[in-house]
Amino acid sequence: MNPTTSVVVCAYTERRWDDLCAAVASVTAQLLPNDECLVVIDHHDGLLDRARRELTGPQVRVLANTADRGLSGARNTGVAGSRGELVCFLDDDATASPGWLAGIRAAFDDPDVAGAGSAIRPHWPTGARPAWFPPEFDWVVGCTYRGLPTRPADVRNVIGAGMAFRREVFDLAGGFSAVVGRVGTAPTGCEETELCIRIRQAKPSLRIRYLPQYEVRHRVSPDRLTTGYFLRRCLGEGQSKARVARLVGQDAGLSSERSYVSRVLPRALLRDLGRGLRGEAAGWRGAALIVAGLAGAGFGYLGGRLTARRAAGAPG
Repeated sequence: MNPTTSVVVCAYTERRWDDLCAAVASVTAQLLPNDECLVVIDHHDGLLDRARRELTGPQVRVLANTADRGLSGARNTGVAGSRGELVCFLDDDATASPGWLAGIRAAFDDPDVAGAGSAIRPHWPTGARPAWFPPEFDWVVGCTYRGLPTRPADVRNVIGAGMAFRREVFDLAGGFSAVVGRVGTAPTGCEETELCIRIRQAKPSLRIRYLPQYEVRHRVSPDRLTTGYFLRRCLGEGQSKARVARLVGQDAGLSSERSYVSRVLPRALLRDLGRGLRGEAAGWRGAALIVAGLAGAGFGYLGGRLTARRAAGAPG
């Protein structure tokens, strides 16, 4: 028997209204009779009123975030208000491809699977990847990046734009931490990373599955295709990783990042340097961004660790 499923879509701005409607439509087309879609509005009265007028339907409910402002609080509100045995999450600027929900649901036939996530494919503004944007850094725009498994595999954590968890893991490990996570447009995150680590720390036999054969399409807005945003996002990622490491321990918090830095990025740098030497200007820009992105994340991490030590009263 299929487990009942609640899909939570969190929203914070009317600027994404069309995206939000598309996200909800992509979910409701895949719901089974006892499933539901919850739209959680993050402290925006105007958007809340509009969503309640225009989005509520037989399998759609609109809730106001009753926790702290931010994505973690909104997701926790969705968990608390949901009824399903599985709780899925889809970003408000993403759409679920056909079969996504059924594929995610099937992963939980294994009783040891506590969480699962799909591939997140970028939907670029022009329809094509910018030649200068390194695919190893697609996480900058909230998408699956080169270096992740290409076949179904156990992973440390899934990407938040398209993921699901058993309801009981929130009782086991708690909800999303407000210490990490995005608030509005702040270029931070990692709340799903911290939760996935905490789940396995609470019960090591549990597994987190990555399912690249299923996908959601994540819209990349033009403002995210600037060097400034790229560097701010890398800096924010480093700061977020510092917070995760403080919450769950440095070894667990950086286990995947070590392999990424030591294996994935050197290959990416050599590739783009080679492109540059062959006369492709985009190759030089890509190589520069790889170096700058790594440096930015490193500075963000060190700064975050220093801030945490000072806040705790430890010597700097």
